[in-house]
Amino acid sequence: MFEFPIKEFFKQPRSLLGAGAYENAGPEAAAMGLKHVLFVTSGLSGTGIIDECKTNFENAGVSVTVYDKVESNPKDYNVMDAYKAFSEGECDGFVSIGGGSSHDTTKGARVVAAHDGRNVNEFQALNASETLDNPAHIAINTTVGTGSETTPAYVITDLSSPNAPHKWVGFDRAAITTLAINDPILCMTQPPEYVAYTGFDTLAHASECYVGRVQHLSTTPIALAAIRLTQENLREATYNPKNYKAMEQMVWAQYTAAQAFSTGLLGILHSLSHAVCAYYDIHHGLNNGVGLPRVWTYNQPAAPEKYADIAEAMGVDTKGMNVPQAADAAIEAVIRLVKDCGCPESWSQVGEYPKTRMGKGHYEGKTNAAIQSDDDELQKMAEHMMGDLCTPGNPRDLTVDGAKEVLRDCMYDGMAVKTGNGYRQNIWGVAPEMGRRTQQTASERPGPQ
Repeated sequence: MFEFPIKEFFKQPRSLLGAGAYENAGPEAAAMGLKHVLFVTSGLSGTGIIDECKTNFENAGVSVTVYDKVESNPKDYNVMDAYKAFSEGECDGFVSIGGGSSHDTTKGARVVAAHDGRNVNEFQALNASETLDNPAHIAINTTVGTGSETTPAYVITDLSSPNAPHKWVGFDRAAITTLAINDPILCMTQPPEYVAYTGFDTLAHASECYVGRVQHLSTTPIALAAIRLTQENLREATYNPKNYKAMEQMVWAQYTAAQAFSTGLLGILHSLSHAVCAYYDIHHGLNNGVGLPRVWTYNQPAAPEKYADIAEAMGVDTKGMNVPQAADAAIEAVIRLVKDCGCPESWSQVGEYPKTRMGKGHYEGKTNAAIQSDDDELQKMAEHMMGDLCTPGNPRDLTVDGAKEVLRDCMYDGMAVKTGNGYRQNIWGVAPEMGRRTQQTASERPGPQ
Protein backbone atom coordinates (compact mmCIF):
# COMPACT_ATOMS: atom_id res chain seq x y z
CA MET A 1 0.00 0.00 0.00
CA PHE A 2 1.09 3.59 -0.42
CA GLU A 3 -0.02 7.09 0.42
CA PHE A 4 -0.84 9.85 -2.03
CA PRO A 5 1.49 12.81 -1.34
CA ILE A 6 0.62 14.30 -4.76
CA LYS A 7 -3.09 14.37 -5.49
CA GLU A 8 -4.31 14.68 -9.06
CA PHE A 9 -7.59 16.41 -9.86
CA PHE A 10 -9.31 14.97 -12.91
CA LYS A 11 -11.39 17.41 -14.92
CA GLN A 12 -15.10 16.85 -15.33
CA PRO A 13 -16.92 16.93 -18.67
CA ARG A 14 -19.56 19.47 -19.53
CA SER A 15 -22.91 18.13 -18.36
CA LEU A 16 -26.65 18.63 -18.59
CA LEU A 17 -28.89 17.48 -15.71
CA GLY A 18 -32.64 17.77 -15.41
CA ALA A 19 -35.99 16.75 -16.86
CA GLY A 20 -35.83 16.70 -20.65
CA ALA A 21 -32.05 16.99 -20.78
CA TYR A 22 -31.75 13.98 -23.10
CA GLU A 23 -33.77 15.82 -25.77
CA ASN A 24 -30.78 18.12 -26.24
CA ALA A 25 -28.45 15.28 -27.24
CA GLY A 26 -29.16 15.38 -30.98
CA PRO A 27 -28.75 19.14 -31.33
CA GLU A 28 -25.63 19.00 -29.15
CA ALA A 29 -24.14 16.36 -31.46
CA ALA A 30 -24.92 18.50 -34.49
CA ALA A 31 -23.29 21.49 -32.80
CA MET A 32 -20.15 19.40 -32.32
CA GLY A 33 -20.08 18.87 -36.09
CA LEU A 34 -20.92 15.17 -35.87
CA LYS A 35 -22.53 13.60 -38.94
CA HIS A 36 -22.85 9.90 -38.10
CA VAL A 37 -22.75 8.51 -34.57
CA LEU A 38 -22.71 5.02 -33.12
CA PHE A 39 -25.25 4.36 -30.36
CA VAL A 40 -23.77 1.90 -27.85
CA THR A 41 -26.33 0.27 -25.58
CA SER A 42 -27.68 -2.94 -24.10
CA GLY A 43 -30.90 -2.28 -26.00
CA LEU A 44 -33.02 -1.07 -23.06
CA SER A 45 -35.84 -3.29 -24.30
CA GLY A 46 -39.35 -2.18 -23.49
CA THR A 47 -38.44 1.44 -22.69
CA GLY A 48 -38.58 3.03 -26.14
CA ILE A 49 -35.55 5.14 -25.21
CA ILE A 50 -33.32 4.06 -28.11
CA ASP A 51 -35.95 4.71 -30.78
CA GLU A 52 -36.79 8.08 -29.28
CA CYS A 53 -33.12 9.12 -29.10
CA LYS A 54 -32.52 7.92 -32.67
CA THR A 55 -35.36 10.11 -33.91
CA ASN A 56 -33.96 13.02 -31.91
CA PHE A 57 -30.55 12.70 -33.57
CA GLU A 58 -31.94 12.19 -37.07
CA ASN A 59 -34.15 15.27 -36.69
CA ALA A 60 -30.97 17.20 -35.88
CA GLY A 61 -29.35 15.93 -39.10
CA VAL A 62 -27.12 13.31 -37.46
CA SER A 63 -27.22 9.74 -38.82
CA VAL A 64 -27.27 6.82 -36.37
CA THR A 65 -25.96 3.27 -36.34
CA VAL A 66 -26.90 1.15 -33.32
CA TYR A 67 -24.73 -1.40 -31.53
CA ASP A 68 -27.04 -2.96 -28.92
CA LYS A 69 -25.14 -6.05 -27.76
CA VAL A 70 -23.55 -4.62 -24.60
CA GLU A 71 -23.60 -7.07 -21.68
CA SER A 72 -23.40 -6.41 -17.95
CA ASN A 73 -19.83 -6.20 -16.69
CA PRO A 74 -18.88 -5.35 -20.29
CA LYS A 75 -16.59 -7.86 -21.93
CA ASP A 76 -13.53 -7.20 -24.00
CA TYR A 77 -15.35 -8.57 -27.06
CA ASN A 78 -18.18 -6.05 -26.51
CA VAL A 79 -15.62 -3.27 -26.77
CA MET A 80 -13.96 -4.68 -29.86
CA ASP A 81 -17.32 -5.34 -31.55
CA ALA A 82 -18.43 -1.77 -30.81
CA TYR A 83 -15.18 -0.46 -32.28
CA LYS A 84 -15.73 -2.62 -35.38
CA ALA A 85 -19.24 -1.20 -35.81
CA PHE A 86 -17.86 2.33 -35.41
CA SER A 87 -15.11 1.75 -37.94
CA GLU A 88 -17.16 -0.11 -40.54
CA GLY A 89 -19.98 2.42 -40.24
CA GLU A 90 -17.50 5.27 -40.82
CA CYS A 91 -18.88 7.00 -37.73
CA ASP A 92 -17.35 10.15 -36.30
CA GLY A 93 -18.71 10.02 -32.74
CA PHE A 94 -20.05 7.76 -30.02
CA VAL A 95 -23.27 8.01 -27.98
CA SER A 96 -23.64 5.64 -25.02
CA ILE A 97 -27.17 5.19 -23.71
CA GLY A 98 -27.76 3.25 -20.50
CA GLY A 99 -25.77 2.59 -17.36
CA GLY A 100 -22.16 1.86 -16.60
CA SER A 101 -21.89 -1.10 -18.96
CA SER A 102 -22.83 0.97 -22.01
CA HIS A 103 -20.67 3.92 -20.98
CA ASP A 104 -17.64 1.76 -20.15
CA THR A 105 -17.91 -0.20 -23.41
CA THR A 106 -17.93 3.10 -25.27
CA LYS A 107 -14.98 4.48 -23.35
CA GLY A 108 -13.00 1.38 -24.23
CA ALA A 109 -14.04 1.56 -27.88
CA ARG A 110 -12.98 5.23 -28.05
CA VAL A 111 -9.54 4.35 -26.71
CA VAL A 112 -9.28 1.48 -29.20
CA ALA A 113 -10.34 3.79 -32.05
CA ALA A 114 -7.66 6.30 -31.06
CA HIS A 115 -5.04 3.55 -31.16
CA ASP A 116 -5.85 2.05 -34.56
CA GLY A 117 -7.76 -0.96 -33.30
CA ARG A 118 -5.36 -2.31 -30.69
CA ASN A 119 -6.91 -4.75 -28.20
CA VAL A 120 -8.64 -2.99 -25.32
CA ASN A 121 -6.90 -5.23 -22.76
CA GLU A 122 -3.68 -3.34 -23.50
CA PHE A 123 -5.04 -0.28 -21.67
CA GLN A 124 -5.70 -1.58 -18.14
CA ALA A 125 -3.77 0.92 -16.08
CA LEU A 126 -3.61 4.55 -14.99
CA ASN A 127 -3.49 6.92 -17.97
CA ALA A 128 -2.46 4.10 -20.31
CA SER A 129 -3.58 5.92 -23.48
CA GLU A 130 -0.81 7.19 -25.70
CA THR A 131 -3.02 9.87 -27.26
CA LEU A 132 -5.84 12.04 -25.98
CA ASP A 133 -7.20 12.59 -29.50
CA ASN A 134 -10.34 10.45 -29.20
CA PRO A 135 -13.65 10.59 -31.07
CA ALA A 136 -16.39 12.62 -29.35
CA HIS A 137 -18.52 10.80 -26.78
CA ILE A 138 -21.95 11.84 -25.51
CA ALA A 139 -23.06 9.74 -22.51
CA ILE A 140 -26.81 9.61 -21.83
CA ASN A 141 -27.35 8.05 -18.42
CA THR A 142 -30.37 5.96 -17.42
CA THR A 143 -29.37 4.67 -13.95
CA VAL A 144 -28.70 6.11 -10.49
CA GLY A 145 -25.39 4.44 -9.80
CA THR A 146 -22.78 4.30 -12.50
CA GLY A 147 -21.24 7.77 -12.52
CA SER A 148 -19.31 6.62 -15.59
CA GLU A 149 -20.79 9.44 -17.65
CA THR A 150 -18.59 11.90 -15.75
CA THR A 151 -15.51 9.98 -14.56
CA PRO A 152 -12.18 9.01 -16.16
CA ALA A 153 -12.76 5.39 -15.07
CA TYR A 154 -13.98 2.44 -17.09
CA VAL A 155 -14.06 -1.26 -16.18
CA ILE A 156 -13.79 -4.14 -18.65
CA THR A 157 -13.93 -7.93 -18.19
CA ASP A 158 -11.06 -9.71 -19.94
CA LEU A 159 -12.26 -13.09 -21.20
CA SER A 160 -9.71 -13.61 -23.98
CA SER A 161 -6.20 -13.23 -22.58
CA PRO A 162 -4.20 -15.66 -20.41
CA ASN A 163 -5.31 -13.55 -17.41
CA ALA A 164 -9.00 -14.39 -17.92
CA PRO A 165 -11.34 -14.15 -16.16
CA HIS A 166 -10.14 -10.75 -15.05
CA LYS A 167 -12.14 -7.56 -14.54
CA TRP A 168 -9.80 -4.62 -14.80
CA VAL A 169 -9.98 -0.87 -14.26
CA GLY A 170 -8.78 1.77 -16.66
CA PHE A 171 -8.41 5.24 -15.15
CA ASP A 172 -7.56 7.47 -18.04
CA ARG A 173 -7.78 11.14 -18.99
CA ALA A 174 -8.56 9.94 -22.52
CA ALA A 175 -11.73 8.21 -21.31
CA ILE A 176 -13.48 11.36 -20.02
CA THR A 177 -16.64 11.94 -22.01
CA THR A 178 -17.31 15.00 -24.15
CA LEU A 179 -20.81 15.59 -22.76
CA ALA A 180 -22.62 13.90 -19.85
CA ILE A 181 -26.42 13.91 -19.77
CA ASN A 182 -28.45 12.92 -16.70
CA ASP A 183 -32.22 12.99 -17.08
CA PRO A 184 -34.22 11.71 -14.08
CA ILE A 185 -37.12 10.86 -16.39
CA LEU A 186 -35.01 8.20 -18.12
CA CYS A 187 -34.02 6.77 -14.75
CA MET A 188 -37.70 6.29 -13.91
CA THR A 189 -37.80 3.45 -16.48
CA GLN A 190 -35.53 1.20 -14.35
CA PRO A 191 -36.88 -1.95 -12.68
CA PRO A 192 -37.06 -1.34 -8.90
CA GLU A 193 -34.26 -3.86 -8.30
CA TYR A 194 -31.95 -1.84 -10.53
CA VAL A 195 -32.77 1.38 -8.73
CA ALA A 196 -31.66 -0.33 -5.51
CA TYR A 197 -28.57 -2.00 -6.97
CA THR A 198 -27.32 1.13 -8.72
CA GLY A 199 -28.08 3.11 -5.56
CA PHE A 200 -25.80 0.75 -3.63
CA ASP A 201 -23.11 1.58 -6.19
CA THR A 202 -23.58 5.29 -5.49
CA LEU A 203 -23.20 4.67 -1.76
CA ALA A 204 -20.07 2.63 -2.45
CA HIS A 205 -18.56 5.42 -4.57
CA ALA A 206 -19.30 8.11 -1.99
CA SER A 207 -18.22 6.18 1.11
CA GLU A 208 -15.01 4.83 -0.39
CA CYS A 209 -13.98 8.30 -1.51
CA TYR A 210 -14.84 9.78 1.89
CA VAL A 211 -12.83 7.31 4.00
CA GLY A 212 -10.02 6.59 1.53
CA ARG A 213 -6.34 7.44 1.57
CA VAL A 214 -6.39 10.25 -0.98
CA GLN A 215 -8.45 12.75 1.07
CA HIS A 216 -8.67 15.39 -1.64
CA LEU A 217 -10.41 18.27 0.12
CA SER A 218 -12.31 19.33 -2.98
CA THR A 219 -14.11 15.97 -3.08
CA THR A 220 -14.69 14.73 0.48
CA PRO A 221 -17.51 17.23 1.24
CA ILE A 222 -19.52 16.23 -1.85
CA ALA A 223 -18.88 12.55 -1.11
CA LEU A 224 -20.49 12.97 2.32
CA ALA A 225 -23.37 14.91 0.75
CA ALA A 226 -23.94 12.04 -1.71
CA ILE A 227 -24.15 9.58 1.21
CA ARG A 228 -26.82 11.77 2.81
CA LEU A 229 -28.80 12.04 -0.43
CA THR A 230 -28.71 8.28 -0.89
CA GLN A 231 -29.86 7.61 2.66
CA GLU A 232 -32.72 10.07 2.28
CA ASN A 233 -33.99 9.00 -1.15
CA LEU A 234 -33.01 5.45 -2.13
CA ARG A 235 -35.88 3.68 -0.38
CA GLU A 236 -38.48 5.96 -1.97
CA ALA A 237 -36.87 5.79 -5.42
CA THR A 238 -36.72 1.99 -5.21
CA TYR A 239 -40.31 1.37 -4.23
CA ASN A 240 -41.86 4.38 -5.98
CA PRO A 241 -39.67 4.83 -9.07
CA LYS A 242 -42.19 7.23 -10.61
CA ASN A 243 -41.58 9.69 -7.76
CA TYR A 244 -39.72 12.35 -9.72
CA LYS A 245 -38.31 14.20 -6.72
CA ALA A 246 -36.80 11.06 -5.18
CA MET A 247 -35.33 9.99 -8.52
CA GLU A 248 -33.93 13.45 -9.19
CA GLN A 249 -32.21 13.43 -5.79
CA MET A 250 -30.73 10.00 -6.53
CA VAL A 251 -29.45 11.32 -9.86
CA TRP A 252 -27.74 14.13 -7.98
CA ALA A 253 -26.35 11.57 -5.51
CA GLN A 254 -24.84 9.37 -8.21
CA TYR A 255 -23.50 12.35 -10.15
CA THR A 256 -21.80 14.02 -7.18
CA ALA A 257 -20.47 10.70 -5.83
CA ALA A 258 -18.88 10.09 -9.21
CA GLN A 259 -17.35 13.55 -9.29
CA ALA A 260 -15.92 12.83 -5.85
CA PHE A 261 -14.27 9.50 -6.65
CA SER A 262 -12.95 10.82 -9.98
CA THR A 263 -10.30 12.48 -7.84
CA GLY A 264 -10.69 10.89 -4.39
CA LEU A 265 -10.59 7.34 -5.82
CA LEU A 266 -12.10 4.13 -4.45
CA GLY A 267 -11.13 1.15 -2.29
CA ILE A 268 -11.51 -2.57 -1.72
CA LEU A 269 -15.30 -2.66 -1.94
CA HIS A 270 -14.89 -2.12 -5.67
CA SER A 271 -11.95 -4.51 -5.79
CA LEU A 272 -14.14 -7.15 -4.16
CA SER A 273 -17.00 -6.55 -6.58
CA HIS A 274 -14.72 -6.67 -9.61
CA ALA A 275 -13.33 -10.04 -8.52
CA VAL A 276 -16.73 -11.66 -8.04
CA CYS A 277 -18.05 -10.16 -11.27
CA ALA A 278 -15.09 -11.64 -13.14
CA TYR A 279 -15.96 -15.14 -11.95
CA TYR A 280 -19.77 -14.98 -11.94
CA ASP A 281 -20.98 -11.99 -14.02
CA ILE A 282 -23.23 -10.85 -11.16
CA HIS A 283 -24.60 -7.28 -11.12
CA HIS A 284 -21.91 -4.90 -9.85
CA GLY A 285 -24.31 -2.86 -7.71
CA LEU A 286 -25.78 -5.98 -6.11
CA ASN A 287 -22.24 -7.03 -5.21
CA ASN A 288 -21.68 -3.67 -3.57
CA GLY A 289 -24.88 -3.98 -1.55
CA VAL A 290 -23.72 -7.29 -0.10
CA GLY A 291 -20.21 -5.97 0.46
CA LEU A 292 -20.94 -2.56 2.00
CA PRO A 293 -21.36 -3.68 5.66
CA ARG A 294 -18.40 -6.05 5.44
CA VAL A 295 -15.97 -3.53 3.95
CA TRP A 296 -17.10 -0.79 6.34
CA THR A 297 -16.44 -3.24 9.17
CA TYR A 298 -13.00 -4.09 7.82
CA ASN A 299 -12.03 -0.44 7.29
CA GLN A 300 -13.56 1.08 10.39
CA PRO A 301 -10.47 0.77 12.66
CA ALA A 302 -8.44 2.77 10.12
CA ALA A 303 -10.95 5.64 9.85
CA PRO A 304 -13.27 5.68 12.89
CA GLU A 305 -13.88 9.43 12.78
CA LYS A 306 -14.87 9.21 9.12
CA TYR A 307 -17.38 6.45 9.83
CA ALA A 308 -18.76 8.51 12.72
CA ASP A 309 -19.38 11.30 10.19
CA ILE A 310 -21.04 8.78 7.89
CA ALA A 311 -23.37 7.72 10.71
CA GLU A 312 -24.70 11.27 10.91
CA ALA A 313 -25.09 11.40 7.13
CA MET A 314 -27.00 8.11 7.36
CA GLY A 315 -29.52 9.76 9.66
CA VAL A 316 -28.22 8.51 13.01
CA ASP A 317 -28.55 10.80 16.02
CA THR A 318 -25.00 10.48 17.35
CA LYS A 319 -25.41 12.87 20.28
CA GLY A 320 -24.09 11.20 23.40
CA MET A 321 -22.09 8.64 21.41
CA ASN A 322 -18.33 8.44 21.40
CA VAL A 323 -16.51 7.96 18.08
CA PRO A 324 -16.43 4.12 18.13
CA GLN A 325 -20.11 3.96 19.03
CA ALA A 326 -21.04 6.33 16.22
CA ALA A 327 -18.83 4.42 13.79
CA ASP A 328 -20.61 1.18 14.77
CA ALA A 329 -23.94 2.93 14.25
CA ALA A 330 -22.94 3.69 10.64
CA ILE A 331 -22.67 -0.04 9.99
CA GLU A 332 -26.05 -0.65 11.60
CA ALA A 333 -27.55 2.06 9.39
CA VAL A 334 -26.13 0.70 6.14
CA ILE A 335 -27.33 -2.81 6.96
CA ARG A 336 -30.82 -1.42 7.53
CA LEU A 337 -30.72 0.53 4.24
CA VAL A 338 -29.57 -2.30 1.98
CA LYS A 339 -31.98 -4.76 3.62
CA ASP A 340 -34.84 -2.29 3.28
CA CYS A 341 -34.05 -2.05 -0.43
CA GLY A 342 -34.16 -5.82 -0.92
CA CYS A 343 -30.49 -6.75 -0.93
CA PRO A 344 -29.81 -10.42 -0.10
CA GLU A 345 -27.73 -10.94 3.04
CA SER A 346 -25.05 -12.90 1.20
CA TRP A 347 -24.12 -14.07 -2.28
CA SER A 348 -25.33 -17.54 -1.37
CA GLN A 349 -28.83 -16.02 -1.08
CA VAL A 350 -28.85 -14.30 -4.48
CA GLY A 351 -31.89 -15.20 -6.58
CA GLU A 352 -32.91 -14.43 -10.14
CA TYR A 353 -33.13 -10.71 -10.89
CA PRO A 354 -34.24 -8.73 -14.01
CA LYS A 355 -31.97 -8.90 -17.06
CA THR A 356 -29.43 -11.10 -15.27
CA ARG A 357 -26.48 -12.39 -17.30
CA MET A 358 -25.41 -14.90 -14.67
CA GLY A 359 -24.98 -18.39 -16.14
CA LYS A 360 -25.18 -17.10 -19.73
CA GLY A 361 -22.70 -16.74 -22.56
CA HIS A 362 -19.14 -17.35 -21.37
CA TYR A 363 -20.54 -18.20 -17.93
CA GLU A 364 -22.87 -20.96 -19.09
CA GLY A 365 -22.65 -23.82 -16.63
CA LYS A 366 -21.94 -21.47 -13.74
CA THR A 367 -24.69 -20.64 -11.27
CA ASN A 368 -27.48 -18.32 -12.43
CA ALA A 369 -28.29 -17.24 -8.88
CA ALA A 370 -26.75 -18.26 -5.53
CA ILE A 371 -22.93 -18.21 -5.46
CA GLN A 372 -21.01 -20.77 -3.43
CA SER A 373 -17.27 -20.69 -4.06
CA ASP A 374 -14.87 -23.27 -2.70
CA ASP A 375 -11.63 -22.35 -0.97
CA ASP A 376 -9.55 -22.42 -4.16
CA GLU A 377 -11.88 -19.99 -5.92
CA LEU A 378 -11.96 -17.69 -2.90
CA GLN A 379 -8.16 -17.66 -3.01
CA LYS A 380 -8.21 -16.67 -6.69
CA MET A 381 -10.71 -13.89 -6.00
CA ALA A 382 -8.61 -12.63 -3.08
CA GLU A 383 -5.55 -12.46 -5.33
CA HIS A 384 -7.66 -10.65 -7.93
CA MET A 385 -8.54 -8.07 -5.26
CA MET A 386 -4.90 -7.52 -4.35
CA GLY A 387 -4.04 -6.58 -7.94
CA ASP A 388 -7.04 -4.30 -8.50
CA LEU A 389 -6.34 -0.64 -9.32
CA CYS A 390 -8.83 0.41 -6.62
CA THR A 391 -7.07 -1.36 -3.73
CA PRO A 392 -4.29 1.20 -3.05
CA GLY A 393 -6.89 3.86 -2.21
CA ASN A 394 -8.32 1.82 0.65
CA PRO A 395 -7.84 3.33 4.15
CA ARG A 396 -6.67 0.01 5.63
CA ASP A 397 -3.96 -2.26 4.24
CA LEU A 398 -5.21 -5.48 2.69
CA THR A 399 -3.65 -8.95 2.75
CA VAL A 400 -4.66 -12.00 0.75
CA ASP A 401 -5.89 -13.66 3.94
CA GLY A 402 -7.89 -10.59 4.88
CA ALA A 403 -9.42 -10.34 1.40
CA LYS A 404 -10.30 -14.02 1.49
CA GLU A 405 -12.14 -13.69 4.78
CA VAL A 406 -14.10 -10.64 3.66
CA LEU A 407 -15.12 -12.62 0.57
CA ARG A 408 -16.06 -15.64 2.68
CA ASP A 409 -18.19 -13.46 4.96
CA CYS A 410 -20.01 -12.00 1.94
CA MET A 411 -20.46 -15.50 0.55
CA TYR A 412 -21.93 -17.34 3.52
CA ASP A 413 -22.65 -15.22 6.60
CA GLY A 414 -25.64 -13.02 7.36
CA MET A 415 -25.41 -9.25 7.67
CA ALA A 416 -24.75 -8.19 11.24
CA VAL A 417 -22.66 -5.66 13.16
CA LYS A 418 -19.48 -7.60 13.89
CA THR A 419 -17.21 -4.98 15.41
CA GLY A 420 -17.34 -6.11 19.06
CA ASN A 421 -15.89 -8.94 21.14
CA GLY A 422 -12.73 -9.22 19.08
CA TYR A 423 -14.58 -10.68 16.09
CA ARG A 424 -13.09 -8.36 13.52
CA GLN A 425 -9.57 -8.62 14.93
CA ASN A 426 -9.68 -12.40 15.03
CA ILE A 427 -10.69 -12.82 11.42
CA TRP A 428 -9.13 -9.81 9.75
CA GLY A 429 -5.48 -9.43 10.34
CA VAL A 430 -4.45 -9.53 13.98
CA ALA A 431 -4.45 -13.28 14.55
CA PRO A 432 -5.55 -15.05 11.38
CA GLU A 433 -4.42 -18.41 12.73
CA MET A 434 -7.27 -18.19 15.24
CA GLY A 435 -9.78 -18.60 12.43
CA ARG A 436 -13.26 -17.17 12.21
CA ARG A 437 -15.17 -16.72 15.42
CA THR A 438 -18.89 -16.33 14.94
CA GLN A 439 -21.91 -17.61 16.75
CA GLN A 440 -21.93 -20.56 14.33
CA THR A 441 -19.32 -23.28 14.42
CA ALA A 442 -17.68 -24.30 11.16
CA SER A 443 -19.85 -27.41 10.98
CA GLU A 444 -23.03 -25.35 11.38
CA ARG A 445 -22.16 -22.75 8.76
CA PRO A 446 -23.57 -23.29 5.23
CA GLY A 447 -21.35 -23.74 2.20
CA PRO A 448 -17.84 -25.09 1.73
CA GLN A 449 -15.73 -25.19 4.90
